[in-house]
Formats: sequence, C-alpha cells, structure tokens
Amino acid sequence: MLARDSLDFRLLNEFQRGFPLQPRPWEALGERLGRDGAEVLARLTMLRDEGKISRVGAVFAPNRIGASTLAAMAVPPERLAGVAAQVSAFAGVNHNYRREHRYNLWFVAGAADQPALSALLDEMGEATGCPPIALPLVQEYHIDLGFDLASGARTRHAPATGRPRRPLSTADWRLIESLQEGLPWVPRPFRTLGDAAGFTEQSVLATLADWLADGTVRRFGVVVRHRELGWKANAMCVWTVPDGHVDALGAALAGHHGVSLCYRRRPERDWAHNLFCMIHGQDREAVARRRAELAEAVGLSAYPAAVLFSTDCYKQCGARYTTPRSLAA
Repeated sequence: MLARDSLDFRLLNEFQRGFPLQPRPWEALGERLGRDGAEVLARLTMLRDEGKISRVGAVFAPNRIGASTLAAMAVPPERLAGVAAQVSAFAGVNHNYRREHRYNLWFVAGAADQPALSALLDEMGEATGCPPIALPLVQEYHIDLGFDLASGARTRHAPATGRPRRPLSTADWRLIESLQEGLPWVPRPFRTLGDAAGFTEQSVLATLADWLADGTVRRFGVVVRHRELGWKANAMCVWTVPDGHVDALGAALAGHHGVSLCYRRRPERDWAHNLFCMIHGQDREAVARRRAELAEAVGLSAYPAAVLFSTDCYKQCGARYTTPRSLAA
C-alpha cells in the first residue's frame, strides 16, 4: 500500500472525482499538490504503465447514453478461458470477470441502443455456444467505485441534479467516442480531444461540465485498478427480495460504507436474485465479514442469497459506445 502522504497516493485517492476541467489540468493538479505540472503528468503516466490506473477521464452513468446491461454465462470450466477471450474480444464489453458460481462468467456489455445491445448478446451466444442471461438495471441505489483507498470509506460528494436524459447530437457522440480511452497524455488534453471530435477546447470543457451537472457523466477523474492497489478481494452479493420491499432495503443497504455498487436488476430465467451489491476488501475474510454485518444491519438475512467472489479479471476498461446508426448515416 502506498504511503498516504506520497504524491502517488494523493493523485490516486484525491482525484478520482473533481478533476480540474481546465485547459492545462496537470498544472492545476500540480498547484493543489505543490508540485510541477510536468511531474504530475509523468507520475500519472507511470501509474498507468504500472497498471494502477486504467485512465483519467469520464465515467458515464449507466443508460444515460446508449444501452448497457450486466450479463452472465454458464460456461463449462474446461472452456472458460477460451470463452472469456471470445467475450473480451467484443468491443462492446468493458468488464469481464470469472466469479464463483454456476454462472461463472460475468461481463458488462454496452451498445448505441437497445436493439444493438440485444444483437450483440445474441452474437456472443452464437459465437460461444453459451447463451448469456441479461440482467438490466431497474433501479440504482448507489453506483460509485470512487472510495478512500486507505480505509475503504465512501467519499462524500454532491449528487448530480438528475435532469432527464437528453438527446445526443452527432457531435456529442464524436466526443463520447474520443473520450473512451481517457484523456490524452499531453499538456492540453482537452484541446486534443476537441481536435479529434470537431470541438473547440472551451466547448469540450463546457460540454463535460454540463454532462457532470445533469448526471450523464458520473464522475471525471482518475480511474484506479483496485486489485493492483491492495483491494484484492471483491464479491458480488445478491438477494431475492419481494418486489414490495426491494427498494426500501436497497436504499438502506446503499447507505452503508463498504458498499461500492448497489442496485436492483431484473431477474432472468433461472436467476431469481434482484438486489445486488459489490463489496471490496483487502482479503476474502474482510469481505465476508462485512457482507454478514450488512445483511444483519439492513434486515436481509432471511432472504435467499448468494455470494459470488471474483477470481479472475479478463477485461477492465471504460464503457465503449458507438454512434447510433440513425446519426452515423
């Protein structure tokens, strides 16, 4: 674990959100940290090369642009590595994990719209011989993987206004596509993004600020890889809760530290669980202990449940979206 007062730790921990939307952001970070902007850029580049961060950039809110879903496959164990590689090769897949369950391959898939997403999942099933189940989001209670890297405590922040989802223009989609790899590692990254998407530098900054305000972008900042930073254990914890109680219990569960993701999903086929949360910890025992504490505190202990620990990460990157065909023509 990095020392709390080190430059690397502060870059990773303090700027998972609230990244300066300014023409020279690395210099702005340097001013806050008492360092030179070139040093900040060099350190972040090294952290990326070491695998501790995936990018610096936008985390889009689920289903605010395009369509996405959590999906799972039941893969024969002897085929898992090969099927996982096939699934990861699809550009629309941004997270892909092995979990301890009969449904052992879990991934997030995204596309420009719902028909394109359905076609993508069908194509995966045909290619692998393992038809996926789709578990789309019904209600989010808390979705934010930005947490304190020393304690695991949730970082407090003001929520977005939650304005209604707005139509995106062809120019907006160009900017979204240019953002998918994160900021370019250059002194004026927003100008470079604008050049690629047909925006001025100031238009890029204004659009990102607006997307943050209306909830299209969940957060903008350093996107860390938790496993490489000591948070090596994580489990997807699920319950089957009657429809009349799930929202109240989900909201209560989401209010506790240690819960990084919490949402309701639509059941599918032989998957009945509808309340999900993710718990991260530095070892399995800590995660299991926190899960038991939360279930008892919230009142979930009596409901059917499962705990799916992640054992292998096959792919982890930002969501990938392409311009809808109706706008690309």
